Amino acid sequence: MRITLVAIHPYPSPQAVPLANAFLKAFAADSPVEITLLDFFAGQDAAVCAGEIAESRPAAVGFSLYVWNRALCLEMARELDRLLPGVVLFAGGAEATADPQGVLTEAPGVFLIVGEGERPFAELCRRLTSGTEVRDVPGVAVTAKNGVVPTRSKPITDLDAIPSPWLTGVLDTRRYRGILWQLSRGCGFRCDFCYDSRGEQGVRRFSLGRLEAELRHFAAGGVSQVFVLDSTFNQDVGRAKSILRLIERIAPHIHFHFEVRSEFIDSEMAQLFARIVCSLQIGLQSADPRVLKEVGRAFDRGVFAARVALLNESGAVFGFDLMYGLPGDTLQGFAGSLDYAVGLYPNHLDIFPLAVLPGTVLADRAASLELRHVHEPPYTLVSSPTFSAEDMAEAGRLARACDIFYTRGKAVAWFNGVVAALGLKPSAFLRQFGEWLATERGVETGEGELGDDEVWWLQRAFLTTVFNGTGRRLLPLVLDMVDYHCHYAAAVLTPPPPPPGRRGLKRLLEAPVALTPSTRLAAFHYEILEVLEAGAPDLRALAAHLEPTGSWAVIYPGSQGVCTESIDEPYFRLLEQVDGHTPAGRIAARLGIPNEDARAFLEFAAAEGIIVPSR
Repeated sequence: MRITLVAIHPYPSPQAVPLANAFLKAFAADSPVEITLLDFFAGQDAAVCAGEIAESRPAAVGFSLYVWNRALCLEMARELDRLLPGVVLFAGGAEATADPQGVLTEAPGVFLIVGEGERPFAELCRRLTSGTEVRDVPGVAVTAKNGVVPTRSKPITDLDAIPSPWLTGVLDTRRYRGILWQLSRGCGFRCDFCYDSRGEQGVRRFSLGRLEAELRHFAAGGVSQVFVLDSTFNQDVGRAKSILRLIERIAPHIHFHFEVRSEFIDSEMAQLFARIVCSLQIGLQSADPRVLKEVGRAFDRGVFAARVALLNESGAVFGFDLMYGLPGDTLQGFAGSLDYAVGLYPNHLDIFPLAVLPGTVLADRAASLELRHVHEPPYTLVSSPTFSAEDMAEAGRLARACDIFYTRGKAVAWFNGVVAALGLKPSAFLRQFGEWLATERGVETGEGELGDDEVWWLQRAFLTTVFNGTGRRLLPLVLDMVDYHCHYAAAVLTPPPPPPGRRGLKRLLEAPVALTPSTRLAAFHYEILEVLEAGAPDLRALAAHLEPTGSWAVIYPGSQGVCTESIDEPYFRLLEQVDGHTPAGRIAARLGIPNEDARAFLEFAAAEGIIVPSR
């Protein structure tokens, strides 16, 4: 007997990994059932996907049901029912657990696994092979005459009883651009807008021994990035620090993504985050304590800022989540939260509208709070007594402007200085950018439609416009900062070339050389190293202090991070003109660089991975 488990991901990405289905397969490995995993993406044709599933003639097909794929999953299920009469269809996941009544109403021929799925799925495999009913299995919900009465299976206390999909080979690290790494299940908090506030409380965790074995497996498999699935990675402070030390020792070159809470960050933890390659996501949601209290969260602006300051002092990379449309919030309040968030120098901001998710406390209170919202995925708020539909649209435009200019534009290092020089709040500046962008590119332009170079051009064009009046003298300095950090961000994301051998450093004058793809060349109005030494500067004071002498720089990834070398213009022109065909010495002579000086510079450039011999 064959069972096919289907995952439909939002889009191809490093997070498009069918981990939930892989856990089911690993746990049911001893059953006499052949379990196949299939992956699809939102936007694919349901009939085509169903046809692909039907080719192997499975006896049962299960879907991982989430907000982004609910409609497509159910459409595929209806098509499979037509293609394979008698096929058993079931679904699990967040949507099945949160809204079993709604899902079964839409697809009455489907039964659901609600809650944690490993035990119900293993029992399902046993019953399907024996031909017995599944409706009384704990954790299974079916349509009945008296409606839907879902039951939950008892959660697995010892999570190590679930075999690791990575260590058992159910999932092969080489097949995926990224890895999902689950460290725990459950949540210790009760936010009204999140489904985790319902059902089983508390957190269950995989053992450190298991996690170390998986970590060694990832490192040996050449994994480049890991998305950590732990709703509050640092809630258990001691355990979090132990895991960070394991990462530093075992997998120092893998990029990790964590979700953390600010209140558990101390100086030691901030330093541990800074010593590995990682980025942190902190769920701020709002900077208004009254708004957050309304949805079951406590917040102190001063304490939050102090904890975040520890991350800034350590050099750790972090970003915030912000949400607009929360009960009691207003457009003005959201703008104030954005101003507060940007003032703390996050590397990125993820901003999204409130979603009134089925099964949450907020969904239960929606009517009394007069929250008008969409009743099918994505369940977003339409309006509330304090946040009109027009205000929601305006907040969405502000969020898009921030996505493009601040987050995609890698603006953290210079944004606050630029906005202060204009005498504007961040939200006012971004609102102006959004209005300008709508004129230039269309009202609904989103960051996903723009390439990195387009974002860079839009930043420069808008800043040229806003500094074209009394701030004209600041514009060269502003553009230097924008240009440098654009080049720096590109260098961070590009792996350095392998170090040259001895032969690669010989006869560089006689041989043609080429610039490596990881190297960026940039000319500036000011001496760029002096600008960088100023940190987050007062632009007016810095412009009054520095002379616009001009500089030429090469920016490239080195073994210890991104390097910036300010070089004399002739050497800059030499790097600019190497083409992989003309001998480097001939270009140097044309530029008036003496042979010995050119040789020494070329040897340095080759040793640093700035250039490579073409043959």
